[in-house]
Amino acid sequence: MDIKHTKKREIGVLAEYDSPQSIFHACELVRDEGFKRFDSYTPFPVHNLDKAMGLGPSFLPWLVLIAGITGASLAMLFMIWCSAYDYPLNIGGKPTFSIPAFIPITFEVTILFSGLTAVFGMFFLNRMPTWNHPLFDIPAFQKATDDKFFILVLAHDKKYQREKVLEFLKNTHATSTMVVDHE
Repeated sequence: MDIKHTKKREIGVLAEYDSPQSIFHACELVRDEGFKRFDSYTPFPVHNLDKAMGLGPSFLPWLVLIAGITGASLAMLFMIWCSAYDYPLNIGGKPTFSIPAFIPITFEVTILFSGLTAVFGMFFLNRMPTWNHPLFDIPAFQKATDDKFFILVLAHDKKYQREKVLEFLKNTHATSTMVVDHE
C-alpha cells in the first residue's frame, strides 16, 4: 500500500475580528507595521478600508482607456482602408473618406474593446478564477459572509515571520488567530 506524504505549504496567518471598526483599525496597524501582502475579508463593504490597507488606485481604468483608443483606431483605420483603398466606390460624387459615416461603427468597436477589457482585466487583476482557496477549508472563515471580519497576512510578504505575525495580530485585538496551510 502506497502512502502519499503531502507537504503542507504555508499560506499565511489569519486573524478574526468582530466589528468593522476593529478590522479597520487592525488594517491600519498592519499597514503601519510595513506589511504589503495582506488582504481583508468582510461580509459587507467597509467604507475606506482600502485606504486603511494602503491600497493605491486600480490599474484597470488605464487598461480600459488603452483598449478603447485601440478599438476606435482600429475601427477607423479598417473602414478607411476598405472604403478608400481596398474597394473604393464613387457613389454620387461623395468622398470615399467620410468620417460621419464611420462614427457609429467606431463607437461600437470602442465600447466592445473597452467592455471586454474591463471584464477580462478585472478577472486577471483579481487573480480569478480561484477554484478553491485554502481559506474555504477553514470552518470559522464561513462566517466571513455572515458577521465576522478577517485579515490574512500572506506568507510571501517580505516581513513575514510566523511567530511574530501571530503575536502582532493578537495584539491588534483579534478574537482568534491561526496559521493557514495548504496541501
